[in-house]
Amino acid sequence: MPYIQLEVRNHYPIETKKALAKAIGKAYAEIMEADIRRITVTIRELGDGSIWRCSEDEPWPAAIMMCDIRSGRPESMREELSKALVLLCNTHLELAVNELNIEFTQHSGDEMYHQWLGRLSDDWKPGGN
Repeated sequence: MPYIQLEVRNHYPIETKKALAKAIGKAYAEIMEADIRRITVTIRELGDGSIWRCSEDEPWPAAIMMCDIRSGRPESMREELSKALVLLCNTHLELAVNELNIEFTQHSGDEMYHQWLGRLSDDWKPGGN
């Protein structure tokens, strides 16, 4: 944890996805005060016509990012991260403004196990990883 899952409708070169994953990891580690080695990023390319944002009129193409994180971070920290992630995705993937929504699911530390730690995670606390 965190597990950051991005679903998009287009296909991108591996180097583009790798660069985006690196930028997401760096932004997350800095803003959320986390050890970068904890972060996993997936980019799912679902293809044209696979993700839609509904409206009163016709649906339009969309993208979604789900962030499974340890609980405890203030709303302001999650909002700052959201803005940074939107900017990174719009820049690297050339997403349209308002195409990407971000959602958070928060977990206690004991709901995640890291092999390199050899144990369940601790709860998040300010200044801690």
